[in-house]
Amino acid sequence: MSDQQSGQQPEPPKPGGPKPEGPTPDVSKPAVSKPEVSGAEVSGDEVSETGVAGPEVAPRAPVSVGEAAPGRAKAGSASARTPAPTVPPQSAGPEVPKVPAYLQAPPPPDVWQRRAQHQPSGLLSRLRPPAPPAIDAATLWSVLATALLSALLLGDGLGINILVVAVTAALAAYFAARGARRRLRPWTAVWAVGGLALLAVPALRDAGWPVFLAVVSALALGSLALHGSRSWPGVLLGSVGLVPSIAAGVRWGWHGVRARADDSRGRVRTAVRTSVVAVVLLVVFGTLFASADAAFADLLGSLTPDVSVGDSPWRVFLFVLGLAGALAAAHSAAAPVRWDRITVRPGKARSRAEWALPLIVLNLLFAAFIALQLAVLLGGYDKVLEETGLTPSEYARQGFWQLLWATVLTLLVIALALRWAPRGGPRDRTLVRGVLGVLCVLTLVVVASALRRMDLYVDAFGLTRLRISVAAVELWLGVVLVLILAAGVFGARMLPRAVAVSAAAGVLAFGLLSPDGLIAEQNVQRYQSDRTIDIQYLKGLSADAVPALDELPEPLRSCALRNFQRDFAAEDTPWYASSWGEREARDVLEKHPLREVGADCYGVGREADERDGYEEEDSYDPY
Repeated sequence: MSDQQSGQQPEPPKPGGPKPEGPTPDVSKPAVSKPEVSGAEVSGDEVSETGVAGPEVAPRAPVSVGEAAPGRAKAGSASARTPAPTVPPQSAGPEVPKVPAYLQAPPPPDVWQRRAQHQPSGLLSRLRPPAPPAIDAATLWSVLATALLSALLLGDGLGINILVVAVTAALAAYFAARGARRRLRPWTAVWAVGGLALLAVPALRDAGWPVFLAVVSALALGSLALHGSRSWPGVLLGSVGLVPSIAAGVRWGWHGVRARADDSRGRVRTAVRTSVVAVVLLVVFGTLFASADAAFADLLGSLTPDVSVGDSPWRVFLFVLGLAGALAAAHSAAAPVRWDRITVRPGKARSRAEWALPLIVLNLLFAAFIALQLAVLLGGYDKVLEETGLTPSEYARQGFWQLLWATVLTLLVIALALRWAPRGGPRDRTLVRGVLGVLCVLTLVVVASALRRMDLYVDAFGLTRLRISVAAVELWLGVVLVLILAAGVFGARMLPRAVAVSAAAGVLAFGLLSPDGLIAEQNVQRYQSDRTIDIQYLKGLSADAVPALDELPEPLRSCALRNFQRDFAAEDTPWYASSWGEREARDVLEKHPLREVGADCYGVGREADERDGYEEEDSYDPY
């Protein structure tokens, strides 16, 4: 059979190999050297000449032996003796190399994904680190203990109970931070210890207003301990940073509870059954023992909280509040919001003359005012009163409030001056420190003058809650000025945290000094120095004033203390919700019983001579 009759083409000679036998084929037209499969179909994914899987094509018709493929030249008979190579299956043989990534066509665009990528994220998502790990068992138990203690203890008032609740919440935050592998830093310990120290004020003092300041300051310090802020935006926003973490903390805790319940349903049911049995046994046998012995009933009543059906909604609210607060604290400890990442750009630097000239004029004005104040203190006081027509009390009260606002505005001026201060080099830094340092020193003298005027005012009218509060604020503003002076010498890196520490220390000292006790003591001393006393105002103080009011002679003593005795008889506050000041007041009244004065108290503290010096506008005191 000839080569033309065989219907097959000879394979082209391989480079460097032996030449095929028979006549040489016509090379005027190049022959395509593709392998053919005899008696079989070529599958959809063909193998190209480069050995790479090509795109899927339609199957071709089978090529039979004896028929020439269309479009192909006939070959000699030498190739008939050589078997045609077969294409191995795709699943066998060596792995087909893949197309490199840079040669692949880009995937079709996803419109929805592109919109999601270009959608701006929220502020908290940019400031918060990655999501915390799953909540662990120790954190969950601490959160549950915080919620239960809040519902059982906080409904009767504030005392040492709030410190107990805060300790359990701090434990939840500690376990969460440990699970997230956060380390305890020195400033974190400072904020935490300061917050717990502030919560000692409700356990010691009965007055509501210093207790409120202490609790709010403790929450701020606890938030700073969890977030670890150091800049001005960090300190200001970090002190209220627990609020944005409430929703995230509740979701985090719910996911953790669901995951643990799904993994250990048997253990959860066992724990629930054990708890229910233990509670039933305590209730049954506790009731039997309490009915059998009155002493044991009193002991059990003093140790267990008095929970009634009427205050159930209030208890439920406290439970939810404690649960949400503890979860927020734990979530902040594990994934705090980085408030320090909020940066405030400095203002445009001004030239030296443009910046310094207004401040120098202000310094000259402060210097003139201080020179006049020194002249008044050295002997011109009576002359000034004669020229102005003011009484000493009017002069003192009028000047204090103006000087207080002058101090606040000076701090604002210093902040704005630092924003637009020149920043060209060492000379500019020296100019800024010199001008602002002189302004701070002059403002300190203004603070001293304001405190002196308040002292004259208190000596004329007596001490009240409003007067002692604003005097304390003025004193703290003076401390802030001293810190600014120190920052000008040693650097301002620690200034935001130093100001926060000074504020917390001031609130703590204010609560520990017992402002109501100081008010009562100062008014009693004025009365003993043949001055007037306002019994009607002193009757409205807290139990912290009872030891000082006990020094008054009769019938003033009984008139001033009978409201406290009536309140103590009507109240039955448990030990964990009463302060040390209240217990001390009860002891004073038990040791020195009051007299029956009857209608004599209606005229005490209402005579004209005892109200002498009080102007009409001063008769109202909201504190």
